Amino acid sequence: MRRAISIFIITALAACSRTAPANATPQAAPAPAASAQSGPAAQAGTSQAPEPAPAAKPVPPQLPEIVARVNGEAITGKDLDDAVRAIAGRAGPIPPDERDRVYRGVLDNMIGYRLMIQEAKARKIIVPDTDVDAQVAQIRGQFPSEVQFQQALSAQKTTLEAVRNDTREGMSADKLVESEIASKVAVKPEAVTDFYQKNQDKFQQGPRVRASHILIGIPQNADAATKQQARAKADALLKDLKSGKDFAATAKANSQDPGSAPNGGDLGYFEQGQMVPPFEQAAFALKPGEMSEVVESQFGYHIIKVADRQDTRVVPLEEAKAQIEEFLTQQNRHAQTELFVNALRAKAKIEILI
Repeated sequence: MRRAISIFIITALAACSRTAPANATPQAAPAPAASAQSGPAAQAGTSQAPEPAPAAKPVPPQLPEIVARVNGEAITGKDLDDAVRAIAGRAGPIPPDERDRVYRGVLDNMIGYRLMIQEAKARKIIVPDTDVDAQVAQIRGQFPSEVQFQQALSAQKTTLEAVRNDTREGMSADKLVESEIASKVAVKPEAVTDFYQKNQDKFQQGPRVRASHILIGIPQNADAATKQQARAKADALLKDLKSGKDFAATAKANSQDPGSAPNGGDLGYFEQGQMVPPFEQAAFALKPGEMSEVVESQFGYHIIKVADRQDTRVVPLEEAKAQIEEFLTQQNRHAQTELFVNALRAKAKIEILI
C-alpha cells in the first residue's frame, strides 16, 4: 500500500503532464442514467495537427531490480511495473507500440516525485498529524468496510503505519510545490479576455433546452410484469400532473433518478447528442412549459417538462469567465510545477539504468 499510494500520486502527475484544455462552455447536467456527454472543448492554440513525438528509447521486456537512482535513492523495476499497471488499470490496456513511451514517461514522473519528496525533507517541511489522519481517513473511506481495508493492506504486504508515512511524504511534497508556485499561478483578467477573444469558435453552442424529468426506472433484463408495473406508476403520475399536481414536488417524491430528483427533476440545459435518443427527441419536440407523455428509454419511463429553449449562440464572456480562469490557472500551475521540478533535476544526480 505504501508503494500504491505513491503510484496514485505518480498517476496524477502523469495525467497532469497530458492535460487537455477543459471545456469553457457550461456543461449540461448528466443524462439520465449517466449517458455520455459531448460538447465543444475550449482548446487553445492552432488547429494544426501536432508533430509526432520522437520515438522513445526501448525499455527491456524484463526490468532489472533497479531502474534508476535519484541522489542515490533507488527506484526499483517492481515500483515502475506497478505504477504502469496502475495507469493501465485506470486508462485501459497499453498498446504494444506505446509501451516504451509510457514506461519512460512514468519513470520520468517517478523521478520528479522522488525529487520533490527529497527536497521537502531537506527543507524540513512539517505536515501536522491531524492533516495526515484526515487524508488516511479518506483512503479508508474508499473501502466498504474496515475488514476490506485491512485485507487490502494485507494484499499489498504493508501496514497502516506505512500508509501514514507515505501519505505524509506526499502531503509534504504538495506543501513544497504550493509554497513555490502559489504566487505565480494567478490569472489576470486581461488574460481571460484575450483567451476568449482568440478562441471564439470554441464557445459556439448549439440549440439546447432546459428540462426536468421524472424517471420510473426498470432494471436491466426486467420481465414483462415488472415493466408493466413501472409503466402503470408512470401513467398514474402523468395523470396527477395533468390534473394540476406540481411537477417539481412530484419529481422529488417519486423520481428514481438520484441526480435530479432532489432538484425537482431539473437536469439543467443540454444540447442534442447529450441524452439518449428517445429522451432527447421528446425533449426537443416540446415548447417551453409543455410536458411530454410517458417516454420509454432503456433506463425506464420518463415524464419530461421543458422550461426553456435556446437557439445557437456564442457563450458570452461573463458566462464562460470562471471556467476559462480555472483552465488558465491549471495551465499556469502545471507550467510552474514543471519549472520547479526541472530546477530540482538540474542540481540532482540522476542515474537512469534502462
